[in-house]
Amino acid sequence: MKIGDIEIKRTAALAPMAGVADSAFRQICKEFGAAYMVGEMASAKGMHYSDKKTAKLLGVQDAERPIAVQLFGDEPDILAEAAKKALDYRPDVIDINMGCPAPKIAGNGGGSALMKNPALAGRITEAVVKAVPLPVTVKFRKGWDDEHVNAVEFARIMEESGAAALTVHGRTRQQFYSPPVDLDVIAAVKSAVSIPVIGNGDCVDIQSVLHMYDYTKCDLVMIGRGALGSPWLFRQVDRYFDDGSVLPAPSLAERMEVMLRHLRLICENKGERQGMREARKHAAWYMKGMRGAAAFRKRSGELCTYEDAVRLASDVLAANPDIREEMP
Repeated sequence: MKIGDIEIKRTAALAPMAGVADSAFRQICKEFGAAYMVGEMASAKGMHYSDKKTAKLLGVQDAERPIAVQLFGDEPDILAEAAKKALDYRPDVIDINMGCPAPKIAGNGGGSALMKNPALAGRITEAVVKAVPLPVTVKFRKGWDDEHVNAVEFARIMEESGAAALTVHGRTRQQFYSPPVDLDVIAAVKSAVSIPVIGNGDCVDIQSVLHMYDYTKCDLVMIGRGALGSPWLFRQVDRYFDDGSVLPAPSLAERMEVMLRHLRLICENKGERQGMREARKHAAWYMKGMRGAAAFRKRSGELCTYEDAVRLASDVLAANPDIREEMP
């Protein structure tokens, strides 16, 4: 598929998860075959006021390409200005978040709150498209709530406003991340517009990725929470689309190796003290499904140094000696 002139392998993309999908995680997912990714959302207003914390969210490594930086806000001029500033970080795409359900975002008129005002959302998209030479995409939801499901109308307005592609999360804002995603609304959006549509929601394994493609006819599938502690899901998807084979889950030894590399990258990017605080949640996700997982997740939440993580990985392997073999 293409976003503008950017070719993207039709396998799976990494979703823009705030506080999670930082550069370290993006690099790990890219190494495992993520075809495209969107960075953590940054406040357009924060960029307007030259907030240093906001600027740090926009950093892009060449190893992460193709990649979009994601902006949020509710003022067309401010978002256009922010998009221009974002060019300094050399992204491939500018993405506008119109789907975040978090109260502090939607409560201030940004994110999914824009679905209540499609006309304003259209003006924002048009302003950003005019401001930058890069493709501009929009991520949004099924609607605000069950009484206001307007994804198809919204998608058409985004297309008319110049969006190069759309990402649709098949839940309303009021549903947050449950119940199961509505694939019918993603399919309806795909049928309603001529630009590429990326499907998002509940893609956690090969089967759910294939079902998203088959049912909705979307151009690309985006994986979010399904990659937490399981970045090798991208490798499995990539291999399936290459030759139809299904790779087994990695051995526990490989899982721990990946976890430690991930945590090293976080520390390299943010320093050990801050990095290990942020690494705790990632370490806990890598513990899914193993013997003694509850106790190891508790220890993950107490990590202070990288050496703590090395000891944790060693203890995990010692507690699960029957599944220490390497991947074939």
